[in-house]
Amino acid sequence: MAGGGFPVAGGAPQGDYGGGITFSVVVTCLMAASGGLIFGYDIGISGGVTAMESFLEAFFPGVLRRMAAARRDEYCVYDSHALTAFTSSLYLAGLAASLAAGRVTRAVGRQAVMLAGGALFFAGATVNAAAVNIAMLIVGRMLLGFGIGFTNQAAPVYLAETAPAKWRGAFTTGFQLFLGIGNLAANLTNYGAARIPRWGWRLSLGLAAAPASVILVGALLIPDTPSSLLVRGRVEQARAALRRVRGAKADVDAELEDVARAVEAARANEEGAYRRILWRQHRPHLVMAVAVPLLQQLTGVIVIAFFSPVLFQTAGFGSNASLMGAVILGSVNLGSTLVSIATVDRYGRRILFLTGGLVMIVCQVAVAWIMGSQIGRDGESTMARRYSVAVLALTCVFSAAFGWSWGPLTWVIPGEIFPVEIRSAGQGISVAVNLGATFVLTQTFLAMLCSFKYATFLYYAAWVAVMTAFVWAFLPETKGVPLEAMGAVWARHWYWRRFVQPPPAAKDAMAEVLVN
Repeated sequence: MAGGGFPVAGGAPQGDYGGGITFSVVVTCLMAASGGLIFGYDIGISGGVTAMESFLEAFFPGVLRRMAAARRDEYCVYDSHALTAFTSSLYLAGLAASLAAGRVTRAVGRQAVMLAGGALFFAGATVNAAAVNIAMLIVGRMLLGFGIGFTNQAAPVYLAETAPAKWRGAFTTGFQLFLGIGNLAANLTNYGAARIPRWGWRLSLGLAAAPASVILVGALLIPDTPSSLLVRGRVEQARAALRRVRGAKADVDAELEDVARAVEAARANEEGAYRRILWRQHRPHLVMAVAVPLLQQLTGVIVIAFFSPVLFQTAGFGSNASLMGAVILGSVNLGSTLVSIATVDRYGRRILFLTGGLVMIVCQVAVAWIMGSQIGRDGESTMARRYSVAVLALTCVFSAAFGWSWGPLTWVIPGEIFPVEIRSAGQGISVAVNLGATFVLTQTFLAMLCSFKYATFLYYAAWVAVMTAFVWAFLPETKGVPLEAMGAVWARHWYWRRFVQPPPAAKDAMAEVLVN
């Protein structure tokens, strides 16, 4: 195949359509990527609010009593089932919403699902800001979860289907960039709101309406994706949407024909996407839909992001200093995501995964050693200031490594690997696994920290070692591969090729790809 292109499902080769990065595609993808704001804001706001004394006094006074005790186990101060239920209830709702979103997306499109997600998140922010008891907090968190489930399912796939193949990784990483912006904004909000004696926590929770408004406005201003429009039979709208994002110089008709061919191939199996993803030929897609988001959570980053103020207090920082530590952590993560955007389409996905994994292992082991040697197993020792600063520094390096690897790429990989007939279902499973694992980890982290002590970080380091080996052995490189030609990647992999066989008409083209 001239130019080293990839065969499209159905046999015809796909080449360069001549489109570049247009102003329209940048604006459209930025609007879609802003869906990450609501998830990032919630991750940042939850840990900070649970460290505010006014919030704890109103809803969780038992935690305050343990904090005031003369002798206390630093690992166990925040071990409260009600407190973790406040944080983790969102993720059960998000899990259910993400699974439902796959079917809803096929009926109404990705744009409408993002719009619904923003509206639900806005409603949840309103309920949480007005909460007078734990029940209202939980209801508000569940509304937030429904919003996150819908948005996380639709936005990464929207980005993957809209971005040019050559720069798809950078554009899809935009979701993680906005997640980082939301997280940093939440940490700054917490730092300021903590100085408002009685109602600072309401301000933190209520300002979640701001990122929800951004995604609401953004979803209203962008068209649906060409693929989603074709699935619903709207050919002319799909052509107009594609022309809008590709520009006048692109061969829009050729690209639309390839997308339509993939959609038509999927129509024969239009129903039962969740059943079809279990078929043998979709084995690699199912494994990645489950493994990538699950392993991301097993890095331990989500609990560090949620509970970083709590973690830094355990390490010896005061309340305000621990909130500033979380701000620093969020800034580092945001900066490293920019590194990922600049490098993911130049060096590929695998190298970022592997280097990030190695750095995270070193940082987790070092944090475990410092906390074990300074606080000890009983948790009653006080950590020296220099060691507290070292924990903060190592956590920042860990966050940076995550920010260029498992953070953004967990949204990139599932968004680009699925064939169109199972794309919505596959992304729904991926988001559901992500949110389900987050629920389990946020529900258990404080109890684990209380029981495992410093060994909690060794536990996560071991998982990072496992996932780094998994990527090295089983994840093929997908840099620059058009979505409609992704099957060729699996068909060439040393292990997955036993499950995925390319169409007969594509075998000769694939051979030429390997030669070129």
